Amino acid sequence: MILSAYLAAEGLEPVLEEELARAGVAVSAWHGRLALSEAAPVASAWALEVWTDPREIEVASVKGAADALRGMQRNWAAYGVSHHRRMALIAERLPPVKARALVFPEPAPTAHLGAWTLLAPDRMLASPTKTSPFVNGECRFEEDRVGPPSRAYLKLWEACTRIGAWPGPGETCLDLGASPGGWTWAIAKLGASVVAVDRSPLEPRVAAMPGVSFRQGSAFTVVPEAVDWVFSDVIAYPGPLLEMVGKWVDSGLAGRIVCTIKFQGDTDHAAAEAFAAIPGGRLFHLFHNKHELTFAWKKDLALS
Repeated sequence: MILSAYLAAEGLEPVLEEELARAGVAVSAWHGRLALSEAAPVASAWALEVWTDPREIEVASVKGAADALRGMQRNWAAYGVSHHRRMALIAERLPPVKARALVFPEPAPTAHLGAWTLLAPDRMLASPTKTSPFVNGECRFEEDRVGPPSRAYLKLWEACTRIGAWPGPGETCLDLGASPGGWTWAIAKLGASVVAVDRSPLEPRVAAMPGVSFRQGSAFTVVPEAVDWVFSDVIAYPGPLLEMVGKWVDSGLAGRIVCTIKFQGDTDHAAAEAFAAIPGGRLFHLFHNKHELTFAWKKDLALS
C-alpha cells in the first residue's frame, strides 16, 4: 500500500532516494520521477513536493476516474508518465488548473491543490494533499530577459515566494558573494538597499542601480552587522557555508537569511541535515535549483 510519494527534480532521483533512506523511508517503486513508498510521509528537502495522502483507486473508465477525483475535491494537478491520452481525457473532465507563470513579487497560489497520476490504465494514484501549491512543484515566473546579468535571480524570486516574504523599501540587505550581481539586481528592483560583497566587481549596470553599494572582499570574512536580510548565492562547499550561516545566526543581528547550499560531486547529506536542524530555518529544493538546496531562516521563528 502506497502511503507517501515524493517528486524528484529531473536528474536528482538518486539524491532524493539517498535522503529518504537516511530518514528510514524505503522507495518501493519509481513512477517516472515520483518515488513511491509504503512508509508514512516524512519531510523531504530534495523533493519538489511530497504527496502526503496518496490513494490507489481502481478505475474502469475515463468517466469513473474523473468522478473519483471530483468526488474528493475540485482542484487537481496531473503528473503524467505514461498513458498520456487516457490522462488527457480524464483531465478534460476536471476543472482546469493552469500552471500560470507568476509575476514577481506576486504571492504563491493559495487554492487547495491535489495531485494524481495513472500507474496503469485502470489504476490511479491520487493525493488530495501535497506540500507544494504549484503544479508538480514547478514555480515558474514571467522572466526578465533584459535586466539581470544571469538567471540566478530566479532562485531568489522563488525562495522569497516560497517563504512568503521579500525585502522592500527601507530595508537593508547584504548580498554575500554577489558578483556578477543577479541577486543584487533582484533585491534592488524591490526598492531595498543592498550592499554587495565579492572579490570580483559587479556588472557595471547592476552597480549603478539606485540603492546598490559594493564592498570588495570575501563573503566569509564579513563581520555580522545589523541588517534586515542576508542573502548569499556564493560558490562554496557546504561546510564553510554552514559556519558562515552559524556566525550570522548566533550574532542575532540579521532578521532573515536566504542562501544557496551548493554540492559538488557527492551530496553532503550530513551538512544538509545540519542546516535543517538550525532553529528557525527551512531547507528546500527549488524548482530553479540544480544540485543545490536553499536555506531560509527567520530570527523571530528561531526565538519562538
